[in-house]
Amino acid sequence: MSELPLPPATRRLGASDIEVSPIAWGMWRLAEDGRSAADAAKLVHAALDSGITFLDTADIYGFDGTSGFGDAEVLLGEVLAAEPGLRERMVLATKGGILPPLPYDQSADYLRKAIEDSLRRLQVDVIDLWQIHRPDILAHPQETARVLDDAVASGKVRALGVSNFTQAQIAALQHFLSSKLATTQPEISPLRIDCFENGELDQALMLGLTPMAWSPLGGGRLAAPESARDKAVAAALDTVAEAQGVSRTVAAYSWLMAHPAGIIPIIGSQNATRIAEGAEALKVRWTRQDWYAVLVAARGVPLP
Repeated sequence: MSELPLPPATRRLGASDIEVSPIAWGMWRLAEDGRSAADAAKLVHAALDSGITFLDTADIYGFDGTSGFGDAEVLLGEVLAAEPGLRERMVLATKGGILPPLPYDQSADYLRKAIEDSLRRLQVDVIDLWQIHRPDILAHPQETARVLDDAVASGKVRALGVSNFTQAQIAALQHFLSSKLATTQPEISPLRIDCFENGELDQALMLGLTPMAWSPLGGGRLAAPESARDKAVAAALDTVAEAQGVSRTVAAYSWLMAHPAGIIPIIGSQNATRIAEGAEALKVRWTRQDWYAVLVAARGVPLP
């Protein structure tokens, strides 16, 4: 059987000079449950100590519908202020462009403010990867590109990315940018396989974008599958997980990482043990037969 290569020890973000671990940790729920800076620091250490150097947050993380905007960034900023040495061990990514109660805002003035506010909350001088969180269809991509290019030229941002953009929106923004996009962040999981067949990952390969997968476990449905489709995918993952002595979660991460586009799954857990466990995905080897078995289970019908 044809074996797929193991993930590399590090991946480069697009055409940038930024090297990251091939799996990331995300902080969507970092500011929940009254978590203190000391508690947050334990999670940061769990990621870094396991070899996960790529940390992803956003200014909207912590917002509960009425308050909390920026709370996750503030909490991470407190961790970095207390232990400045941690900053050198990580590649720091954040996102902006969602402005409650409005849906999305990529006007020039707001984007500039969003970047400055993230720098202040995180208590850093530079953000390694700054991403537009969701597309604002009322913003001209040329105007957006000018602001992003200025952020890179000023040294406030090292690389640029987008999240939840369509292929056409990516192409339009890329056209106007001098500092080309390094990443795209769509939802990808063994239960959300659209990107494997609709051209999203093909575009990423063509443009040299590194895909970052949010919700790589299908919003938790892989851990507790209920539908027949979810159970079929879980069973296909379990075949590899059991053979190689890892959890289904780890198998799911590694399934994504086996794709030639270099997908970086973002671990969403705020549990130190589960964060560290994610690094085991680098050791899982897939055959084409086993990989396609997961895809077929997700499709629900055989491949043509």
